[in-house]
Amino acid sequence: MEFSPFRGIRYNQRVVGDLAPVICRPYDVITPEQQRLYYKKSDYNAIRLEFPEPTTDRYERAGLTFQQWLKQGVLEYDSACAFYLHEHQFKYSGKKMVRRGVVARVRLEPWGSGIFPHEETSSKAKSDRLQLMRACRANFSPLFCLYQDSEQKIAPTLYRVAQEKPVISLRAERGNFPDSDEAHSLWAVTDPEIKGELSELLSSQPIYIADGHHRYETALTYRQERTEEQSPTGKGAFNYVMMELVEFSDPGLVVLPLQRLVRGILPSRLMSLRDRLKDFFTVESVAIRTGSWHLPVDSCLGILGLQPGSLVVLKKRQDVSLEAMMPGNRSQVYREFGVSILNHIVLDSILSGVKDTEIAYTVDLEEAHQQIREGQYQLAFLLHPPQPGMVKAVADAQDRMPRKSTYFSSKLPAGLVINPL
Repeated sequence: MEFSPFRGIRYNQRVVGDLAPVICRPYDVITPEQQRLYYKKSDYNAIRLEFPEPTTDRYERAGLTFQQWLKQGVLEYDSACAFYLHEHQFKYSGKKMVRRGVVARVRLEPWGSGIFPHEETSSKAKSDRLQLMRACRANFSPLFCLYQDSEQKIAPTLYRVAQEKPVISLRAERGNFPDSDEAHSLWAVTDPEIKGELSELLSSQPIYIADGHHRYETALTYRQERTEEQSPTGKGAFNYVMMELVEFSDPGLVVLPLQRLVRGILPSRLMSLRDRLKDFFTVESVAIRTGSWHLPVDSCLGILGLQPGSLVVLKKRQDVSLEAMMPGNRSQVYREFGVSILNHIVLDSILSGVKDTEIAYTVDLEEAHQQIREGQYQLAFLLHPPQPGMVKAVADAQDRMPRKSTYFSSKLPAGLVINPL
């Protein structure tokens, strides 16, 4: 993989002032309510570029807004090509977390050529991102990617950079936003020696997509379109995509499971579900008290809604092989993954007929419990957090986890640095 510094586009603080009200979360984790709130936060909030309001001309309006902000000086190009060091502070389970990543422009390559996916994707999200990319010709948020610095050669360089004064330092204001009370610092790395060192070290590492599969596949399609428009020199900015690269062992790397909320289950199937589950699992019930529906370590799945007031816990039976019910063309690590067991054995086999449109996702256990209590969904399936090593293992096996298997927290913001295409 080729890693390059680039002349990023950033907000002009002389025009917009405090940067906290102008950044937003990436498009795929913004609810309609949050979208409206971001619009109210600032006339210059990046939501107008990253995830414009759903009108028939939404993409064209985003492109026009982007060009107007450049002409008006709301946004401006940095004076020199740079790598960007991003330090992201947030809270997880009441604990302060700090994560560091390098923002770079990375040359697009086919899957398996130094770049590896770990999750399936959907066509709807890719269509949305492609239309936005065509209209704006820019990346407004970086892909979240992982690398392994086993010899710890990159970390000391990043530490040296972080001793200097950042070009951006902000704390997101408190409010009705998931990214409230987060802090961001950004350093522009323009020293030729450090840029050369980072480029060489990063280029020697395989890269794993953590968050941004849709955007990477969209970038490949966009590159093909732009290449067909002009003579292919290979030097155009559309041959690259913006990434933020985080080391696998970074202490601020938090991976959460996406719990499944399911409805549309036939009453007869729901009534017989517990008995059917016993054919494959040891089934136990745990009374729910405050915070007590966290999964036991030795379980593979949990279910809310199957027994009132209890969490039903599923554990693998020693006398039953679940692998026989898994697709034969899948890797061993895929077959052992909790989401795979849920999808193939519980949803596809035992509860056959549940439509994708009847399944919702949440990382919040409290929300899952509330949705069941209020009768919005019949069942909530709870999963263990996937370990970062599992992401690498399934990608190294040239396989992919099911869609929405991982949720990397906290999300990278849109609008901190923009990559022109």
